Amino acid sequence: MTLGVTLAQTNAVNYVDDTVEQSRSAANHGVKSVWFGQRMDYDSPLLAAIVGREVPGLQVGTSAIPIVGRHPLLVSSQAQTAQAATHGRYHLGLALGSAFAAQAFGLPFDRPIARLREFLTGLRELLDTGTADFHGDLLTVTPPWPAAVAGAQPRVPVLVAAMGPQALRVSGELADGILPFLAGPKALSEHIVPPLTAAAATPQRIVAFVPGVVTAEVEAARAKAAEQLAFYEQVPSYRRVLDLEGAGRAADVAIIGDEETVAAGIQRYYDAGATEVVLSATDLAGAADQIRTWKLVGELSR
Repeated sequence: MTLGVTLAQTNAVNYVDDTVEQSRSAANHGVKSVWFGQRMDYDSPLLAAIVGREVPGLQVGTSAIPIVGRHPLLVSSQAQTAQAATHGRYHLGLALGSAFAAQAFGLPFDRPIARLREFLTGLRELLDTGTADFHGDLLTVTPPWPAAVAGAQPRVPVLVAAMGPQALRVSGELADGILPFLAGPKALSEHIVPPLTAAAATPQRIVAFVPGVVTAEVEAARAKAAEQLAFYEQVPSYRRVLDLEGAGRAADVAIIGDEETVAAGIQRYYDAGATEVVLSATDLAGAADQIRTWKLVGELSR
């Protein structure tokens, strides 16, 4: 099994220092990979690079950087620098973004699938060759100097937070895999894996992100999950996969219970076609149960 967890700080004194320490603790409990979201504050590739540098052997990834407001040249530079810093342990996750994210940059959120295709085309050319000569309708990628970073080997894997049919098609053609979130086993096996596989010429990584925690306080944790995840129920892409799963609430797909329950829930995602599983919201039931969850992830990883 290939397993990981997401990490995020609350009430941090120093976000970078606290994340490094939390990552080191997760690794000490057997966790093999940690992932960081991209918000409006810290820079996730830089954070991943620092963590990967400070915690030897730990795989680090970003899930996911919205492409709206960003350019392939800048993302390529960030990703390659993180790859060199971690000696090949960095995983780049991208997302289409949203009108909400675009508004922060004062940009329109139009033609997202076309932008994804052009972004991935330019980015892959940069990562594959160290340069590019791409001219699209929405993006131009023509660096006047070499764009390869020495030591950024192997080539940075590119994953996309794709769940809709069009995004899955583009990702299958141009990326190395996908990062579905809140897509339960049924939605994954019936509506996500088949179109991705059909569009891909090579095997794809399917990294399923699932809220999950090992705890005896099941009802309290599920109530907190319902509160924290309610936002996603209003986002069309997440609402769609929840409906495909037959889940009324986002918390319905969370895996919450004892070690046996969570391990069985994780296995259902592998049975549905996931190649990797990442547990998010492992702090739902407090620090002690978060460590309990990390220990299970470590045990299953072995």
